[in-house]
Amino acid sequence: MSTASTRLPEGRYGRSSDARSDRTLKVVGTVLGVALLALIGYFGYYYVGQNKISAEVIKFDAGQDAVNVHLEVRKDAGASGYCTLRSQAENGAEVGRADFRFDGDATRIDKVVTLRTTSRGTTAELLGCHAD
Repeated sequence: MSTASTRLPEGRYGRSSDARSDRTLKVVGTVLGVALLALIGYFGYYYVGQNKISAEVIKFDAGQDAVNVHLEVRKDAGASGYCTLRSQAENGAEVGRADFRFDGDATRIDKVVTLRTTSRGTTAELLGCHAD
């Protein structure tokens, strides 16, 4: 008594549906992987390569109607732009906001700026810096 084979002869009827599915998944995975790497590269260039001005609040002294902020700005030579600072009261309400401009050929600027407030400010927060 002989048993009949349930498998098709290899190479006779083309690829099985499993092989076609595997190949399709590999192609789709490769395309999505390349697209993801391109997207990460674009955002990396945009956020790192295009940021010409960055700053850091070193310290601040809060007064009754102003906050003196020691700001350290790092920028490309010849770049100009501004940094936005704000101050909040003890209850969290914003009591002052201002933009401070920076230009010139220096690449590092240490400057004490005065942020006028409507009441006593308890914080000095750097919101961001933007190049022109």
